[in-house]
Amino acid sequence: MSPELLSKVVCVSAAAFFAVDFAHAEPPPGDYTFKFRHDGRERSYIVHVPKDRVTNPWPVVLNFHGGGSSAAGQQVYSRMDETSDREGFLAVYPNGTGKFSNRLLTWNAGMCCGYAINNKVDDVGFVRALVDDLEKHAVIDRARVYATGLSNGAMMVYWTAIKAPGLIAAIAPVAGAQLELPSRPAAPIPILHTHSVDDTRALYRGGLGPPYPLTNIRVKHPAVEEMLARWAAYAGCPPEPVIEPPIHGSGGSASHTATRITYGPCKDGIEVVLWRLTGAGHVWPGGASEYLDRMLGSQSKILGPSTDVIDANTQMWQFLSRYHTSLIRQTPD
Repeated sequence: MSPELLSKVVCVSAAAFFAVDFAHAEPPPGDYTFKFRHDGRERSYIVHVPKDRVTNPWPVVLNFHGGGSSAAGQQVYSRMDETSDREGFLAVYPNGTGKFSNRLLTWNAGMCCGYAINNKVDDVGFVRALVDDLEKHAVIDRARVYATGLSNGAMMVYWTAIKAPGLIAAIAPVAGAQLELPSRPAAPIPILHTHSVDDTRALYRGGLGPPYPLTNIRVKHPAVEEMLARWAAYAGCPPEPVIEPPIHGSGGSASHTATRITYGPCKDGIEVVLWRLTGAGHVWPGGASEYLDRMLGSQSKILGPSTDVIDANTQMWQFLSRYHTSLIRQTPD
């Protein structure tokens, strides 16, 4: 779906959405944009309501776009709506902030990135307020709110897990690590992290990454496996993970591999899992590569090769859906 058509669908569907009395009816399938004010700013998010209801109330997956993208862009690129329709959860795409209302948006993930960090935007507060606002429009399961995101969006997922313990039941970051990890997070959380060792933007082995496109801004990335080992240790996982045989890709991903590395079982039934990819770039596995080519043109090459060696959305839902917050011991913030 093109961004232009998506915008029209969102506007038409939102009008229908607001016409429903939610005290007595369920939201009809479709895409909706909601806006509210938080910390002196107008903030917004897109909600995809699936075609069929599988559970009542709705589980929720928050899907954070990467730096420089938007909610609409992440909705098209990640293709999560397809999994939402199949599995029956609300797919929610928040918008970051920036100089423009619907493009080149970023998240304040503690130490990164761009406009959001420079302007000290309260994005954790926004996420809390978003979940409260969503509850005004649909009957959601507050114990089954999950989060995923790409790049700067993945950083935001980690930052929210640290700063808002108990809000999110489990997380599934893609191609982005936590830049500032306390020695003891406020609470353990199930993690499914997906990252390519050949990612030239968010460096898998850690170190100072290249400048962001058209800027001189550089970010020092942590080593992914070291970071996840620290989360696993806090969750009481066995010190040595289980490493499964690699999956080999086919077609355009024939040279790519995906290896599942699992720390577990841990306290409270938690697992910390890494999908370690090779051959792929700074991308969403199974994402709409043609969208990147259409939107970024030659700039898409700086992200590296796309891949479908695994489908990130399928792997995420299989992992995330196992958890709810009442299963996990929480420590007050």
